[in-house]
Amino acid sequence: MRDTNSLEKILVLDFGAQYAHLICRRIRELGVYAELVPYDITNKEIAERKGRGLIFSGGPMSVYETNSPLPRMEIYKAGLPILGICYGLQALVFQNRGKVSNASRREYGKSPVYLLSHENPLFRGISSPTICWMSHGDAAESLPTGFQAIASSPNSQYAAIASDNLMYAVQFHPEVTHTAEGNKILSNFVFDICGCTKNWSTETMIDDAVADLKTLIGPKDKVLCALSGGVDSSTTAALIERAIGKRLICVFVDTGLLREGEKERTEDFFRPRLGKNLVIVDDSKRFLSGLKRVKDPEKKRMIVGREFIRSFERVQRRFGKIKWLAQGTLYTDIVESAKSAVSRNTQSKIKSHHNVGGLPKDLKFELIEPLKDLYKDEVRRLAATLGVPKELVFSHPFPGPGLAVRVIGEVTTDKLRIVRKASSIIEEELRKSGMHEKVWQAFASVGDDLATGVGGDARSVGHIVIIRIVESVDAMTADWSRISYDILEKISSRITNEVSGVTWVTYAISSKPPSTIEPQ
Repeated sequence: MRDTNSLEKILVLDFGAQYAHLICRRIRELGVYAELVPYDITNKEIAERKGRGLIFSGGPMSVYETNSPLPRMEIYKAGLPILGICYGLQALVFQNRGKVSNASRREYGKSPVYLLSHENPLFRGISSPTICWMSHGDAAESLPTGFQAIASSPNSQYAAIASDNLMYAVQFHPEVTHTAEGNKILSNFVFDICGCTKNWSTETMIDDAVADLKTLIGPKDKVLCALSGGVDSSTTAALIERAIGKRLICVFVDTGLLREGEKERTEDFFRPRLGKNLVIVDDSKRFLSGLKRVKDPEKKRMIVGREFIRSFERVQRRFGKIKWLAQGTLYTDIVESAKSAVSRNTQSKIKSHHNVGGLPKDLKFELIEPLKDLYKDEVRRLAATLGVPKELVFSHPFPGPGLAVRVIGEVTTDKLRIVRKASSIIEEELRKSGMHEKVWQAFASVGDDLATGVGGDARSVGHIVIIRIVESVDAMTADWSRISYDILEKISSRITNEVSGVTWVTYAISSKPPSTIEPQ
């Protein structure tokens, strides 16, 4: 992907809001590149990143709390338009000598917002009242000098404010779909106030990525692409193939931790395109041996990452010198592994990604990660344009360590058999019902807990299978899917009847946060 530092962009300052990434995605959907940055970014860094406008995200804290995140005061002298959202409004008011307090009447959920001026550029073309999504306990009590209210709600006289020097703020969340005209409000800020021009689309992403790859990769260099069968690695391979042709060597490693039919699907698509440059290696015995007696999920991830590199190095020796290793790492992988300073003082490591955290220090390759600035939905659009089959484009995300992190506790052949077959049943029933592409991810997991059942009129003891079906837009947040009882009943009945050693089936109803999507 092109060097995004060269693009004019909207910078979203991250104050820890669950919707911070969603703001970026909404701006990108408008055709302008947006990037999440630390809340304490400096003016020098803003200039280096070519920021055309700043958005202050929401956040869980109160501005008057000790150690609450606040931007540097110098940011108000950068001369750039600013849009504060929820906590971002409160930070802007607080730092400019207004007053913020705990609201006597909190606002959560949908609320009508009444415009006080149709002339303000932020609300150009917006109806009054307009329905907006509120989620705040604090509110502005008095405004700083030079600010005025431009909208109100039943519980807030300052639902939106503006200053004379390009500072705007709204108490609601324009980035969520519950705000009826949120995209129009963001569009007004991005184009009319910040003066941005469109620079981000599927076509430009592909053209820029191919051009950058041609520049980066030497005319005789070979690239080894780690192919998993999912949309991320498939898109990575398709991009690099377009850039360097037959100098691309794709390696699919059978780890013994794959979904049912994964190897066959991958070979069916890539063999006609790559011929002998598609290498399929069966290293399942080595991977499973390395995972014996290992229960800690972080250790599992490190082991899988290490063993992948060993497999790639063996292929490297077979083909001669290969300089580059390409991976389908996404923006969300990097953020969750805490390898980017999205919020320098607040970002915490959720879990290691095997592409990011499991690589050895003596790696004998240089890395290429052409999708590292993209979200999953952007990758899917890229994949469809590149001709990747629909089945791969809409395949559900699958963790790099594979079923190792869907087996809770030690990885055994019996638990792998159960989780592989049960997951296949879940996806099959979702396809039959037309729900497969409507949910983000669906799979089974299994641990060591056993439950009593009845089989053939006799008492039996077997494993508990956990069904996990979630809805999301970028995997940074997710909610459990309110799937119909009829579908769940079919899935449960098939698992207990078709997967030996299973007596109970349960459904996970935890959202992210506080849980993660994968069990480990």
